[in-house]
Amino acid sequence: MKTAEQFSSPPGDYRVIVPDGWFQLPLDPPDDRDRAIVALAELTFRGVDDAPHLKKQFMRDIQRKAKDAYKVGGTELYLSTLSVGPVPLASSLLVSIPAPDEWPRTSDAEELAEHLATGGQGRYGEVSVEHLPAAGKAARSRRRKEADPQTELGNTMPTTTLTYYVPIPASERWLMLNFSTPIDPLADQMVELFDTVARTLHWE
Repeated sequence: MKTAEQFSSPPGDYRVIVPDGWFQLPLDPPDDRDRAIVALAELTFRGVDDAPHLKKQFMRDIQRKAKDAYKVGGTELYLSTLSVGPVPLASSLLVSIPAPDEWPRTSDAEELAEHLATGGQGRYGEVSVEHLPAAGKAARSRRRKEADPQTELGNTMPTTTLTYYVPIPASERWLMLNFSTPIDPLADQMVELFDTVARTLHWE
């Protein structure tokens, strides 16, 4: 039986179900992160023996991406290793818990959605409120931006980002599910997949 204190405390963990073929990259501790990056590089370049420079560059890029994700409160990073024929279905999911002072002190998804829509000067794109079956109401934003090859692993295509802002129960903190894909021609289909993944979120 739960005590009153347990009922009023934030949940200790969450669960989200991702597709087979999405590689989970822990962001902390560093040793686990480094081992996972090596494993991902081996998986990505399996059967490719004549591209050691590309493999090293890939590892450096993922290392930078992982460190940047950790700095913004990231707890987990998932990277897609799926492909259709020779075409990689590049996408990622960063799960993070931003610092308390990064958002208005509210646990109401509608209030946060209004803040994003009116106070974000358009940088959050299309903002709405969605209901997640096991996690309740969440603010949702979808935006598209031109590529920055210097920071996006050499990508030159526009990137579509879908972010869910989910209030953590019994707190004024937020869990963010930040999905991203550079596959512009399939952006709508990828967003449908991201929405499906977000709907699996539940608290432990």
